[in-house]
Amino acid sequence: MSTDTHTVDKAFVEETCEEPRMPGHESAMDDKPDWQPRYPGSDRLKGKVAIVTGGDSGIGRATAILFAREGAKVAVAYLEEDDDARFVADRIEDEGSEALLHRGDLGDPDVCRALIDKVISKWGRLDVLVNNAGEQHPDKDIRDITAQQLQRTFQTNIFSMFYLVQAARPHLKKGAAIVNCTSVTMYQGSGELLDYSATKGAITAFTRSLSENLVGEGIRVNAVAPGPIWTPLNPCGGSSPEKLEHFGEDTPMGRPGQPNEVAPAFLFLACEDSSYMSGQVLHPNGGMIVNG
Repeated sequence: MSTDTHTVDKAFVEETCEEPRMPGHESAMDDKPDWQPRYPGSDRLKGKVAIVTGGDSGIGRATAILFAREGAKVAVAYLEEDDDARFVADRIEDEGSEALLHRGDLGDPDVCRALIDKVISKWGRLDVLVNNAGEQHPDKDIRDITAQQLQRTFQTNIFSMFYLVQAARPHLKKGAAIVNCTSVTMYQGSGELLDYSATKGAITAFTRSLSENLVGEGIRVNAVAPGPIWTPLNPCGGSSPEKLEHFGEDTPMGRPGQPNEVAPAFLFLACEDSSYMSGQVLHPNGGMIVNG
């Protein structure tokens, strides 16, 4: 049990040593997630430029490639998994689009500013920002959550969204869309993901408030709240062994979801199909009723 109760007196906290395998390489998984788009594109993002954070694997990978199929040029932001990121860039190009890779920790505002600068320098515009990157660390006892882990989780999951929107704001024009990734844990809670669930609550509140802030400018802000989705985050340290053994079985559908079952929700909120929606949350969660 941790005795660390001191706040980390730094603006940026390095990766914790508690989960050294995270966020994990999708290329190393035996049971690989399904990322492939499941239908032909229809140019719903033709001519658009999008950023997808955490775009190297999991939900981010499926979303980035689906966006490319729908005509978008896609910047993929990732932490350190170069092989996964290169794979996604190749698939984006296979879809006939253009890719840009940006390696770095988005909990650092300088990394966020550099990402936006790189996108504007290459393509001259930004139409869609998908804030998907996140981390989680299971702890069954709240006393085991160190100050470093607490600040690190908030830094990655919600601070990064503030930093990215701040940097992107001058380039987001009427018709632009921001889509944030929250979670079913925001609505149902999670006994072993206390800090993670708290960040997801913050993300939902941020989504609703940012929508109020930007809707008058013609910029829509929405979110997606996935349920248990099979991504590298969980088998690479994001879930306890006990939970991983029966991952997703407690949903009404009795199974975990796949990334390509979630990506269409991001696409819908990013394109003009959802032109009369802002401040809302979609729930691809296997049938769980969350009333939110």
